[in-house]
Amino acid sequence: MLYGIDIFSGAGGLSLGAEMAGASIMFAVEKDKSAAETYRYNHNDTPVICDDIHNINPLQHITPIGPNDQLIVFGGPPCQGFSTSNTVTRNMQNPNNSLFEEFVRFVSVIQPDWFLFENVEGFYRFEKGTIRNKVKHCFEDLGYTVNDALLTASDYGVPQHRHRYIMVGNRHGIEFAFPEKQEKKYTVADAISDLPALVNGQMEDILPYACPASKASEYARQMRNGSRRSRQNYVSRNADYVIERYKYIKQGQNWEAIPNELMRNYKNRNNCHSGIYKRLMQDKPSVVISNYRKNMLIHPWQDRGLSVREAARLQSFPDAFIFKGTLMDIQQQIGNAVPPLLAKSVFESIIKTSNKQE
Repeated sequence: MLYGIDIFSGAGGLSLGAEMAGASIMFAVEKDKSAAETYRYNHNDTPVICDDIHNINPLQHITPIGPNDQLIVFGGPPCQGFSTSNTVTRNMQNPNNSLFEEFVRFVSVIQPDWFLFENVEGFYRFEKGTIRNKVKHCFEDLGYTVNDALLTASDYGVPQHRHRYIMVGNRHGIEFAFPEKQEKKYTVADAISDLPALVNGQMEDILPYACPASKASEYARQMRNGSRRSRQNYVSRNADYVIERYKYIKQGQNWEAIPNELMRNYKNRNNCHSGIYKRLMQDKPSVVISNYRKNMLIHPWQDRGLSVREAARLQSFPDAFIFKGTLMDIQQQIGNAVPPLLAKSVFESIIKTSNKQE
């Protein structure tokens, strides 16, 4: 059995993927109260330590495992400082950038069989790879054989083009091979076509699905997995003038399709990010679901923003997974999460590799 310790856990996307692959989670660490509440609700057998990671001695929380079991520490330190979308504090003075040192501390103290370090694509290229190499050398100095890669979520069953940097290491001298890409790509329509039609600002916790499971896509059936109703059908309320702008944007287009007279509150349209007012394309995987409320991502065929459940589907969270906190808290948790199906593929490779070693 592979036992995991999830640090910087957020809502628990990595843990969910690990559990799908067959791992068991020993405990999790998450400072944000709402994210910790979400994790606790969906992983009710897993202790969650809601505290600043600097205050935690991991040895006080580890429980014994069997002689043939293995232990993995995994997680993604907050990544705002490395994100390519952050042009304000993208430098080493950002305090979030030092949190990878806490990850290294946990590995140094616990000395697990494996570790999995996850972060945004920008971490790989940040300061021309200097920080990535520094982290890699830290683990190598601790005796770990390290392999890393940039993975795209849509290659692993997630209906979203999301790039994640993942570093995997083990202290058994094994050259780890990342999972092979899947040929099948799921689209936005595959992900959300069976969910209920909604309107701007609608806040319905429970609604019937738009079609029976027999008529839903393969992906939607996987997400439903026995759920009888669609949960957390929450849509942010946008101002009427924002909804009016949406009407001019076709699938795949962004703010550039909006007439000038409707964008007069923008002093300089040239400063608009390309991801603002982006309408999703139904026949392709989604663009990145990050802060989808702030970016005002648009439903492919309805003039409104994405619901909580639609965004969760595009991140590969099953419908039984319930998020806690305010609407803004929930939207942030979804945007920050590692897609569980991407995590599942990587953990399956880790478990397969560790089993060969026995």
